[in-house]
Amino acid sequence: MRRLAARGAAGDAGEVAAPAAGGSDSAQARSPSPWRLIDLGAIWNTGVFLPAAAWNGASSGVERRRLNEAKKLSSVQKVQLKRLKVTRPRGLGNREWGRVPRMARQPAPPWVHAAFLLCLLSLGGAIEIPMDPSIQNELTQPPTITKQSVKDHIVDPRDNILIECEAKGNPAPSFHWTRNSRFFNIAKDPRVSMRRRSGTLVIDFRSGGRPEEYEGEYQCFARNKFGTALSNRIRLQVSKSPLWPKENLDPVVVQEGAPLTLQCNPPPGLPSPVIFWMSSSMEPIAQDKRVSQGHNGDLYFSNVMLQDMQTDYSCNARFHFTHTIQQKNPFTLKVLTNHPYNDSSLRNHPDMYSARGVAERTPSFMYPQGTASSQMVLRGMDLLLECIASGVPTPDIAWYKKGGDLPSDKAKFENFNKALRITNVSEEDSGEYFCLASNKMGSIRHTISVRVKAAPYWLDEPKNLILAPGEDGRLVCRANGNPKPTVQWMVNGEPLQSAPPNPNREVAGDTIIFRDTQISSRAVYQCNTSNEHGYLLANAFVSVLDVPPRMLSPRNQLIRVILYNRTRLDCPFFGSPIPTLRWFKNGQGSNLDGGNYHVYENGSLEIKMIRKEDQGIYTCVATNILGKAENQVRLEVKDPTRIYRMPEDQVAKRGTTVQLECRVKHDPSLKLTVSWLKDDEPLYIGNRMKKEDDSLTIFGVAERDQGSYTCVASTELDQDLAKAYLTVLADQATPTNRLAALPKGRPDRPRDLELTDLAERSVRLTWIPGDDNNSPITDYVVQFEEDQFQPGVWHDHSKYPGSVNSAVLRLSPYVNYQFRVIAINEVGSSHPSLPSERYRTSGAPPESNPGDVKGEGTRKNNMEITWTPMNATSAFGPNLRYIVKWRRRETREAWNNVTVWGSRYVVGQTPVYVPYEIRVQAENDFGKGPEPESVIGYSGEDLPSAPRRFRVRQPNLETINLEWDHPEHPNGIMLGYTLKYVAFNGTKVGKQIVENFSPNQTKFVVQRTDPVSRYRFTLSARTQVGSGEAVTEESPAPPNEAYTNNQADIATQGWFIGLMCAIALLVLILLIVCFIKRSRGGKYPVREKKDVPLGPEDPKEEDGSFDYSDEDNKPLQGSQTSLDGTIKQQESDDSLVDYGEGGEGQFNEDGSFIGQYTVKKDKDETEGNESSEATSPVNAIYSLA
Repeated sequence: MRRLAARGAAGDAGEVAAPAAGGSDSAQARSPSPWRLIDLGAIWNTGVFLPAAAWNGASSGVERRRLNEAKKLSSVQKVQLKRLKVTRPRGLGNREWGRVPRMARQPAPPWVHAAFLLCLLSLGGAIEIPMDPSIQNELTQPPTITKQSVKDHIVDPRDNILIECEAKGNPAPSFHWTRNSRFFNIAKDPRVSMRRRSGTLVIDFRSGGRPEEYEGEYQCFARNKFGTALSNRIRLQVSKSPLWPKENLDPVVVQEGAPLTLQCNPPPGLPSPVIFWMSSSMEPIAQDKRVSQGHNGDLYFSNVMLQDMQTDYSCNARFHFTHTIQQKNPFTLKVLTNHPYNDSSLRNHPDMYSARGVAERTPSFMYPQGTASSQMVLRGMDLLLECIASGVPTPDIAWYKKGGDLPSDKAKFENFNKALRITNVSEEDSGEYFCLASNKMGSIRHTISVRVKAAPYWLDEPKNLILAPGEDGRLVCRANGNPKPTVQWMVNGEPLQSAPPNPNREVAGDTIIFRDTQISSRAVYQCNTSNEHGYLLANAFVSVLDVPPRMLSPRNQLIRVILYNRTRLDCPFFGSPIPTLRWFKNGQGSNLDGGNYHVYENGSLEIKMIRKEDQGIYTCVATNILGKAENQVRLEVKDPTRIYRMPEDQVAKRGTTVQLECRVKHDPSLKLTVSWLKDDEPLYIGNRMKKEDDSLTIFGVAERDQGSYTCVASTELDQDLAKAYLTVLADQATPTNRLAALPKGRPDRPRDLELTDLAERSVRLTWIPGDDNNSPITDYVVQFEEDQFQPGVWHDHSKYPGSVNSAVLRLSPYVNYQFRVIAINEVGSSHPSLPSERYRTSGAPPESNPGDVKGEGTRKNNMEITWTPMNATSAFGPNLRYIVKWRRRETREAWNNVTVWGSRYVVGQTPVYVPYEIRVQAENDFGKGPEPESVIGYSGEDLPSAPRRFRVRQPNLETINLEWDHPEHPNGIMLGYTLKYVAFNGTKVGKQIVENFSPNQTKFVVQRTDPVSRYRFTLSARTQVGSGEAVTEESPAPPNEAYTNNQADIATQGWFIGLMCAIALLVLILLIVCFIKRSRGGKYPVREKKDVPLGPEDPKEEDGSFDYSDEDNKPLQGSQTSLDGTIKQQESDDSLVDYGEGGEGQFNEDGSFIGQYTVKKDKDETEGNESSEATSPVNAIYSLA
């Protein structure tokens, strides 16, 4: 499925409304008239009004030549010349303008002609004054020839002679004639008169006289006070029809089967008579491939048969003007034969000649003679090639062009294939043709070498030039021909060399340049260009005018355009000096220019993208120093036509049914038409096809249905196209080729390259094809070489089908071209032809700028601007250079610029990674290229800062979630992130793992390999410079394993192991001391102050003893809580008796305790709440002190 771009908008190709005719041009004196539609297509199709669409093809060469010489002109004329370029639209189908207009053709109103003339007037090269009567009556104009007789004027001697010459001008011109370059005094000849208000000559022979006396060369002169215009040199000849000379003709004796030519030799007439053959009884001679009349009037018999004696043969000449027929004495034939009887039954015998005893012969040519000949023909004429052959049986004639095919659109066969006629010959028709005459006995061929010459024809015909006082202008007269014609300038009918000198006029070959023109500069100039084959004469006047502004188009135009398209509102106007034009919308606001609007210098208003709010009334106001005028245009916006469901490519088997969909959406106020094309031609809907509004159905698909199908949905304003290809599955038959058995080879090289039609930006290249060596030539490749940028290197220029041997090559300015041609067939390519002669085009400002413009930093503090340099065909002039501009994006700082001759420039001292606007414009010695588009580039990059807010979360024992934010300062294009992480458990560290992420990823989930280890994460961002600053985080300990992990961690520490060893040693010492004490007894000091409560400031006694108490269960000072909740005075008794196993405690004489540490079994209830101290190992240690 392929959608074809074919969209556009009104203004370029839409509908325009115009009011009824008959109003005044004054903006102030006319009331608004009703809106009505008028078709722009009618304007564009008149042949007179060539607005932007037609100007592209008609005058592109003129435009570029004018722009090339703009430096020689004044600033006013430069503005006028530039308008040519800015008003050129793009071709139909282009994506920017591209809507194909759908409009009926109708005659253009008179204002259209005036609009066109004014359009040209604004360019400094108008054709004539607008046809508006009010303007015609007021403005002066030098003479212009409007009608004249043909150059070769042949008249009937029986009628009066009429030589036409009509002209117009203001004031009306007077006329006079020359005959044979001498003044022709009409007043002295009573037979000669001149029509009233015309220069047409009438020579009356009613009262006698011989027309032959007035033969000669006539020329008409039309003159008023502003100049003189000339007609062509008219050669007057009187028609002649001389009598046939008397002659006695003997019978022609010929052997049956032999060839025969009966010569006519008609008398020379003017014009040449028409020849035909009849019998003496006025019966036409039957002609066929055996008996036929040649182009020279002779009657040819390829072989004579006995029945040819049954009649005689008379040549007849019919003269055009006298309408008379002259008859030559008839020929009679005597045929010698081996069978004197004439058996009519043998005429239809399959082998008639053998049956009559006639020997069979191979073909031979009767006309032309020999195997080769040559023929010259003028460009634009008809080429007639003729081959007449004899032989038994009668030969068949076939025609071929060496190295290519015959031009099917111009070639036709005549006289039973014995003649080939090619109409409207051009240079590409030159080459070698051959006719092949064959019968069953053999074949021969005759080669005719055709050379095409040319009488002069226009490349740039001089046009009338209308200027304001003080302006500059020029007249250009360029013609081509073969041989190259010469150019001669005249002014008012006199050679320019003998005219009075004019300091404001300069002649430069085929161009006359005018500077600072004044009223006195008005004149009519003639350009005469000629060669040996003919001449061309053209008149062009220079007129200087001062006129206040006038509007030329009707008021209240209505234009309908398509939404979202680009359109242009034209406002043709007239004035001298050239008025300035401004636009306003809805009668208010400021001048429309800028944003969505652009006003060209010729006054046209372009709306770059049509929106619904653009609908309204637009007013154009033209102003010059002499006054102002205005007009209005109403704009309506319509929805576009769209194919929203397009046909799709399909493959179908033969005999099946295929449906191609095409569903369309369009503006309901416009009429929709849906049609189909097959292979880009209108599709005939037969009985096997059904066309509906939204589909095309093909029943019983056949092989001939294969091809491309295009759905065309169109309204009055626009259309949309969609194409699909249908493939039909079928067996492919193998074609037979009569040349298949012959050996094939590469084609011979083309030869005799010739350059003609030398124009400013084009040239015609013609070549003679080489032998195809039994394999038809499929393509020709034209290559070129230039000697400035890459001398000796050949480049492909264009490719053409093998059926042509001439092509118009589009050229670039300021290139010294040399061409060669390569022929291609299925075997391969020929050797290149010998190079053509060189042809250098003149220079011009560049029309494009370098491509692939980039701005990239190579260091963090610079930006390198690079581009693809332009080649020789786009340089357009010498000293090609580039204007490089740059500035910070989204700032209002001024542009920095530098001129560079290479293809790179480095901007230094730039901030890190900052966007810049960049422009690169081409310039040569002829001027600057178009204003370039801005390209965004960036200065150098640096390492990025660390990612922000790096977060590590552990939702469970299996996964760890990581999240982060982008760096605060990327310092470049982020290439991604690098995450490095490693598992660790105490001093054990696992293998490091590296993960790389895209620049948009800010989350990652880590799957834990074990539930005990922790992880250490390091994250950094990357640019092309490298990885930036990293941020490090660790995962939290698992919630249920914190204590275990801490224990495991402490147990492995060296300090903890040393501490445990020290404690174990102290415990061992303690046990040893206790054992020794128990073995030998010891003194245990007992508190003697039993009645004093134990306070917080009751430490040791002076003898070193201390109380043992339970600090955790100590009550308030002076009281103790009993088990039953009562508080009683704390006792200070501290007896070890309670720890005995029974009875009283036992002590040695020194007071040491000798009992065991036991719990008292039988204790009085009154003593149950008393506190006592127990001997502890710590106390024992202290007691040692």
